[in-house]
Formats: sequence, structure tokens, C-alpha cells
Amino acid sequence: MTGRMVLLQALLTEHYDLFLIPGLPFLAALVIAGFCLRPPRERLAPALLIPALTGSLILSVRALAEVGREGVPLTVSYAWLWVGSARLDIGCLADGLSCVMLVVVCTVSLLVQIYSIGYMKGEIGYGRYFAFMSIFSGSMLGLVISDNLLQTYIFWELVGICSYLLIGFWYRRPSAAAAAKKAFVVTRFGDLGFMVAIILIFSQKWWTFNFQQIAGMAHGGNIAAAAATPLALLLFCAAVGKSAQFPLHIWLPDAMEGPTPVSALIHAATMVAAGVYLVARCYALFAIAPVALFVVALIGAITLFLAATMGVAENDIKRVLAYSTISQLGYMMMALGVGGYVAGVFHLTTHAFFKALLFLTAGSVIHAIHTNDMWKMGGLGKRMPITAVTCLLGALALAGIFPLSGFWSKDEILSAAWFSHLPGHWFFFAAGLVTVFLTAFYMFRLWFLTFAGEPRSEEAAHAHESPWVMGGPLVLLAALAVVAGGLKCLVPGTGHGFGAVVGTGHGEEAVSHAAMALSILAALAGIGLAWAAYRARLVSPAAFNARFPAVHALLKNAWYFDQGWRWFATRVVLAGSGLAAWFDRHVVNGMVDGVAWLSGWASRQLRTAQTGQVQFYAIVLTAAVVAGLLAVLAREASLLQLFQVRP
Repeated sequence: MTGRMVLLQALLTEHYDLFLIPGLPFLAALVIAGFCLRPPRERLAPALLIPALTGSLILSVRALAEVGREGVPLTVSYAWLWVGSARLDIGCLADGLSCVMLVVVCTVSLLVQIYSIGYMKGEIGYGRYFAFMSIFSGSMLGLVISDNLLQTYIFWELVGICSYLLIGFWYRRPSAAAAAKKAFVVTRFGDLGFMVAIILIFSQKWWTFNFQQIAGMAHGGNIAAAAATPLALLLFCAAVGKSAQFPLHIWLPDAMEGPTPVSALIHAATMVAAGVYLVARCYALFAIAPVALFVVALIGAITLFLAATMGVAENDIKRVLAYSTISQLGYMMMALGVGGYVAGVFHLTTHAFFKALLFLTAGSVIHAIHTNDMWKMGGLGKRMPITAVTCLLGALALAGIFPLSGFWSKDEILSAAWFSHLPGHWFFFAAGLVTVFLTAFYMFRLWFLTFAGEPRSEEAAHAHESPWVMGGPLVLLAALAVVAGGLKCLVPGTGHGFGAVVGTGHGEEAVSHAAMALSILAALAGIGLAWAAYRARLVSPAAFNARFPAVHALLKNAWYFDQGWRWFATRVVLAGSGLAAWFDRHVVNGMVDGVAWLSGWASRQLRTAQTGQVQFYAIVLTAAVVAGLLAVLAREASLLQLFQVRP
């Protein structure tokens, strides 16, 4: 056996190859940044990234198959440094949860990069785009495979930086630059919770950040609910920012200023998925903190409903999908909160495929007619049949129509709420059911306005289908959107169902056939209303808006959350900063100036002692010696005893 074969066998046996899963995209980014940023070599950038992601996908599938077959997580770690009694490691954890997520991230990222070859062709910064996408994919893979919270936090921040760079890729546009800054600043509020959680763990003297060890402590009863609750809420705070949950959801619709493939990757498999993954990864802590679980479920329910209502009145095709993402992330959070661990993770998996599909179909339309306004589209079904059919499949999956993937995962969530023992579980079920209706309505409103009827603009009348390099990923993602529901029964190559692979100690949820029936009826009602309003013209949306202008304005302005945050920033934050500035000028600077004045006054007083007369210096020296002697005498005996007069 050659030396190379021995090295390869050692890498595979000891699982060192796990480091290559995020490492290959990082290596591709390094090469692209060094050699492919300028024409004509920038055309080689995707030729470097796509093989790297293919290699990561192969390694991820191999890890998933081994974990499913053996039923034991794959781990490898190295000691990085010691802080007191705490050992900080650099390591990888490939269990059922992380392996499924790795396969999803690699698959979606690979198809998005192939699609980007056609979509970004001719753009200034072509090589820079693929360099950023390489780092973005590698950062998300590193986040998923990390075996401890501190390492996860490092990749968590890398994901945030990459999202800033990609949302603001067209930085010469003021709107893109503003959207990138908004995303970066808003998510920082949540990231503060992550940092404080790490500090809290260190202060608790657990001496570990390792996920498996923390889960073992939680399952073993070594972590009290009083300690787990604030920690879980801080981690959830981080998830609220990254996964755009109420009230920090305001950055995600504006993030549509980036290229559409970036939007697809952010919404399907990277940044916004990171928050849900973090809660699932740390679920052992949440499981022993009922208050935290209730908060997760409540925020998720509020988010899924509010975002769905915002999507109803939006006319920008990408922003409709952005509100849809926020709503679906709310479903996932609500599932985790009501105890539907497997349901939440399952929906995270299926949603990645049909949401990536929907964004890429939107990109195909925008690439053809150069507008995001759905009222300037229409009639594209005849001119772009592949895009129209694949978008229809994605919309059906998102609406939860049998037998597509969204049906299986969304109904699992509704069933989890149906059977939950959480207080107010009927509220969560009702919120989810109403949102099923709203989701079906706004998604088929999108489809009818975009693909049905006659063209409503010159650009739409002359539209044509996208090239194969863009159409191919659409077909593959559409196929995954159709069949991904089968993961519930079997993960290929493992011989186990989805719940058995990712459950990690959390039981499979029961399924309510009544909930499934109600969900299908709600989805069909939403589709029917969209058909009646935007295809058959049996219902007039304009008449409804005229009769209820306040409701229309409320939804059109996304419940005025942006205005509310702007008021908060100007009236509270800036006012507080003004108070802080006054405190800094008059108190802090006053203290510094006071020290300077005191030093000057003391120096002026001491300066009078510099007379130049030897006699004066001798008197001072003598007085100092006498004072020293008196101090020594006072130390040995009190002056009263020394000079006491005896009778």
C-alpha cells in the first residue's frame, strides 16, 4: 500500500476528513481571492467552488450514512487552549442532526452556485461574488459541524459578515448598502445574547462548551432549570436575530437588495437557518427550561402569523418570498417550542429545497424581464414554461398540498401543537392553521400574477426561458421539493426514518389526521381565494382595499414595524446617546479635568518650597526628622501615656 493510500485511510478512519467539509469551500475562497478576482481569470471562480462543494457534499453523505448505520456520532477534536479549568477545543461533531443539515447546506449551495454562473454572467465583481459565496458556504458548514458553542459562535459571526458582504454586493446602490448595514446592525442585537450566554456558561464553572457534554449534564440532572432558563433564553435571543423572528425580523425583507442567488442561499440553507439549528442543537437545555420553551413557541407563533399577513399585500416578488421565509421560520420555532423537535428539524430540511426553488424561479423571472413588480409581469407561463412549472411545484409544497414535501413537514408541526401539553397549545394550533390559509393565498397570488393571464408590460411580452445552467438547478430542486417528504420514512443509505436519525433522544411526534385534514382544507381555501381574486376576477381586491383602507395600509406597511423601530432609534436610542454624551462631557471629562487641575494646584503649592536658601531646606529636613521620630514613638506608646503626669 502506498504512502498516499495509508494517509487517506488514516484520514477516513480517524474522521479527520470532517474538517474538509467546511475546509474545501474555504480553500476555494483562498484560491479565488488570490488568482480569480480580475478578468479573464475570474471566469475560473465557479470552476473552483463547484468541485469544492461537490467534495463537501460527498463527505457529508458519507458521514450521514455512517452515522445512520452505526448509530454513533462521529467526533474529532483538538485542544486549542486552556482558560483556568476550562478546555477550549477545535472539533467536529457529526451526529444525525448535523449530518442531515450538512447534506442540505451542501446540496442547496451547490445548486445555487451552478445557477449563479448564468445569473451573474457579465456582472462586475464576478470573481468577488464567488469568493464571498465560498466563504459563506464554508462558514455555514463550519457552524453546523462545530462541536462546541465557542467555535459555533466564531462561525456564527463569519456567517453574519458574509451576509453583509453579499447583501451589499452591489454596494454602489444606496439601497443595497443600506440593506447590508441594516442586516448587520439588527442581527447584532441578537448576537449579544449569544456572547452573554457563553460568558454565563463560563461563570457557572461548567468548564466545558461541548454540546455533547452540556447535553449529558442536562439529561443527568446536573443543570438546574433556574440556570438553564436564562441560558436558553439568551441563545434564543441570538436565534431571533439570525432567523428574523419578531421583533427583529425587519432586516430580512430589505436583504432582497442582494443578488437573487444570495437571497436563495440566505433564505434556504445558511443564515436564517442558523438560528433554528442553534435552538435544535441546544435543545437539551431548552427541554429542561419550560419557560424558555413557551417563549420560543409564542415568538414563533406571533412571527408566522404577522409575516404571513405582510406577504398578502406585497407586490415585490422577492419580498413576498422573504415574508414567506420569516413565516416558515416561525413555524419551525413554534414546533421546537411546543415540543415538536423532529417536526421542526424536518420542516427546516424540506423548506430548504422548496424555498431555494422559489427564489431561483423568481430570479429566473427577474433575469428575463428586469423587474420585481408582479403587476408588470403576467403571461409568463407560456413564455417560461420550465420556470412556471417548477415555481408551481414550489408553491404547492410551501402551501402544504399532498403529497409534496411541505405537506408532510408542516402537518407534523400542526400535529405537534395539537398534542402539545404546553399551556395555550390551541392558540398555537390556530395560529398555524390560519397561516396555512394565508400562505396558500399569497403564494398563488404570486403565481397567478406572474405566470397566468396576459402580459402586463412590454418586457413580459418578450420574455424567454432562462439558459440551461439556470433551468437545470430549478428542475433538480423541484424534484427534491416533491420527494423530500419521503425523508420522513427513510433517509437514503441509513436504513432509518428521519426522526430516528435526528431525534437524538427526542421522541417521534404523533400525527393527527384531523389536523392534516384541516390543513389541506385551509390550503385549498387559500388557493381558491387567490384564483377567484386574481384569475377568475370573482372577487375584487381593489374593492376590499377601498372598503378597508386602514387594514390595507397596515398590511402594506408591514404593521409599521420599520417606522416603530425608526422612532425607537431616533427618540430613545439617540436621546439616550445624547444623555450619554452629556455624562461623558460633564462627568467623565470633568473628573479627568479635575485630576489635571488638582495636579496643577499641588505643583503650584510645592513650587513655593523651592526657595534656593540652605537654611530653609535645613529647617524642613529637621522638621521631617522630628516628625518621623514622633511617628515612631506614637507607634510604640500613646502620647497620653508618654506625657502622663503622676500625682
